[in-house]
Amino acid sequence: MSIFNVELKKVVDDSYDIEVGYNLSDKLVEDIETALAGKIKKFAIITDSVVKDLYAEKIYNSLIMRGYKADLFVFPEGEKSKTRQTKAMIEDMMLDKGYRRDCMVIAVGGGVVTDISGFIAGTFGRGVPFVNYATTLLAAADASVGGKTAIDTPLATNLIGIFNQPKKVYIDIECWKTLPPRQLYSGMAETIKHAALADAEMFDFLFENMDKIYAGDREACEYIAARNCEIKYNVVMKDERESGLREILNLGHTVGRAIETCSDYRLLHGEAVAIGLVAQAKLSGKLGYMTDEEITRLSALINKANLPSAIPDYIDREVLVKKLYTDKKVRDGKLRFVIEKGIGDVVCFGENLYATEISEDIAREIIMSM
Repeated sequence: MSIFNVELKKVVDDSYDIEVGYNLSDKLVEDIETALAGKIKKFAIITDSVVKDLYAEKIYNSLIMRGYKADLFVFPEGEKSKTRQTKAMIEDMMLDKGYRRDCMVIAVGGGVVTDISGFIAGTFGRGVPFVNYATTLLAAADASVGGKTAIDTPLATNLIGIFNQPKKVYIDIECWKTLPPRQLYSGMAETIKHAALADAEMFDFLFENMDKIYAGDREACEYIAARNCEIKYNVVMKDERESGLREILNLGHTVGRAIETCSDYRLLHGEAVAIGLVAQAKLSGKLGYMTDEEITRLSALINKANLPSAIPDYIDREVLVKKLYTDKKVRDGKLRFVIEKGIGDVVCFGENLYATEISEDIAREIIMSM
């Protein structure tokens, strides 16, 4: 018997820029013409059926006018499209049109688009570069930093995916003006989550400026776009692969993702997360880490953001309790939760340990109270 050691130590620099601004499609094309894409001349623009007409076609036309090869790959909008089937469909379309390893993926849309596109880019031809052009507040808060990509399965959300960092991210605040109000409200949930786990001052800012943000005030919108990136970056740079600290970004998501699935996606992701944030606050209060006043204040901010704070009656509570076990933080069949500590902090339970086991009975008690 013999052993041959395959030594593959390497240093990888996955750094990238996030550009926050208004009407950034021309800037994207300008960057491609300079150095962003290197020698690549073929671009697969992945988008959904709503964003296609609003923004993706403009980027497509600009690339074609400049002599590049480009195609639009469009799937039906919404969380129900974030599936293996959609990923395979787009990959087959790209192959049919002659795309191989000499291409770049451009994701134009919200979180569903960027999740699928980043996953495709990471596996197509064993990996091609991609950029994200985020058109929603939710994508700006949740999908712009960290490199998480995934698809959903009938069992649960985001259980199949990879870590894949983009070449660059564009957060186009101008796009927020075309969002339906419900989509805009949904996007605010991840912003509230960031404030709740890391920044009490940002929490206060949201309380005082929610109306301005929803009205499109430039200063207020630019502040939350930049602060979301800063908070998430400060976590991700310390734990890119979610070995410990990065779990805090799942605040409210253990219950939230389960609610999203149990609602059969009648609830938007942010709406489900908002309810999950209230559930975790109640749990934090039960464990002695939040006061009644702090729980009430978090619920009030969620309501101020026009987000739900209670579990809809049509969701079976017992089914929801069982669905909690599909969460990625489950270890050895035990439920684990990130716990908020007051407003603007989370509990550390030991060295690099930011989630704790919670019994099913306690989780059920919290869910039944909502």
